[in-house]
Amino acid sequence: MNAENVHQDTDLAAPDMTREPDDGSGAASDAAFEAGPAESMTGPAGPAADGTEQDQEAAPTAEESAEQTAAPADEPADEPAPPTGAMSAERLAAKALEARLLGGERKLRRREVAAGAGVSLLSARKLWRALGFPNLGDDDVAFTERDQAALSTIVDLVREGVLTEEAAISITRAIGQMTDRMVVWQIEALVEDMVQKQGVPDAVARKQLVDQLPSLIDALEEMLVYSWHRQLNAGVQRLAVRAEAGLQSSEEGREGDEDDAPLPLARAVGFADLVSYTSLSRRMNEKTLAQLVQRFENKCAEIISVGGGRLVKTVGDEVLYIAETPAAGAEISLALSRAFTEDEILPQARVAMVWGRILSRLGDIYGPTVNLAARLTALADPGSVLVDSMTAAALEQDERFILVPRPAEDVRGFGEIHPVQLQPGSGRGLILD
Repeated sequence: MNAENVHQDTDLAAPDMTREPDDGSGAASDAAFEAGPAESMTGPAGPAADGTEQDQEAAPTAEESAEQTAAPADEPADEPAPPTGAMSAERLAAKALEARLLGGERKLRRREVAAGAGVSLLSARKLWRALGFPNLGDDDVAFTERDQAALSTIVDLVREGVLTEEAAISITRAIGQMTDRMVVWQIEALVEDMVQKQGVPDAVARKQLVDQLPSLIDALEEMLVYSWHRQLNAGVQRLAVRAEAGLQSSEEGREGDEDDAPLPLARAVGFADLVSYTSLSRRMNEKTLAQLVQRFENKCAEIISVGGGRLVKTVGDEVLYIAETPAAGAEISLALSRAFTEDEILPQARVAMVWGRILSRLGDIYGPTVNLAARLTALADPGSVLVDSMTAAALEQDERFILVPRPAEDVRGFGEIHPVQLQPGSGRGLILD
């Protein structure tokens, strides 16, 4: 058993402590954060960065070394064939790209990085795992000075009392998960673009990406930072500045003993679910299915953002979205239903929306309001939008909407509910440019 998994770790704010040497078990296949050159992942074992000496056998003499390495006279020595010119160029391009992305050559082992940041190896590993990095052994030369600087940045926030350790790890995990999903999306989009524009096979496009990416890095990084600033500002407005006003507006028609009463945010929560997606996908080839999913996601993202809402997540043939007011949620819901009904390629959608209170955590939303919206979606007819009675009461004075009561339904986890069909009233509805 790994010694690091036995001993209780100190917190991130504590200074580095002498630890039992890690045995590095299970780390041989995880030689780097990303796949890298094999030769850069090996190196002689030396004193651990935390001061503990690792056991080493006596070095062989020159004669012993010669006897161990010399090939028998009757057997030719195995010498690898030199790489071809094409492979050599590809390897050089990949190494140059890696050095640019990582901020330099891999020169540091994990204990050296932890010691440089002044934390125990276990504390460093907490943050690396939160970022989604694989486990590494003591002898893996996998880190750069930028890795050490990044580790020091988050550790300093804990030591200075700006963040607790739990908050630091949670924020770090958010960065790791969001950027992982983002880069996969970006790489696949670039590969798909090369396949369509250049007419090359998928495998060829993936190799060519290494040559194309360097010219895009600065622009993509600039857009990432720009978007993060804009999104952070919008998030502060939604989740802090206007949070109290949203709760006050949600008080109408409530008695205070509802299941969602203790939750901190008032939101319109909606689902849109494509009809017959499973059977339709079975009849499509991979390319056609990918185009359908992309068309669905693009249309949803456009309508939700234009309506002032936020797309929380997409799960296959379904999207989850939120808005700050019941009217905004209703406009988005009707626009989604209309868009899929009028689309020549996509099937119709079942849509439902509920105005209530939610808990927002880990980039997702939770609570009875979310569950009720999901249940109503299953009850909706293709091409229609359903809301619950409390949401209908919040919309009944708005001439932009028509509310048509439906028969009561017994819904698992909620008992008898009274669905109401939402239809467009006066006005033009949500207008897309």
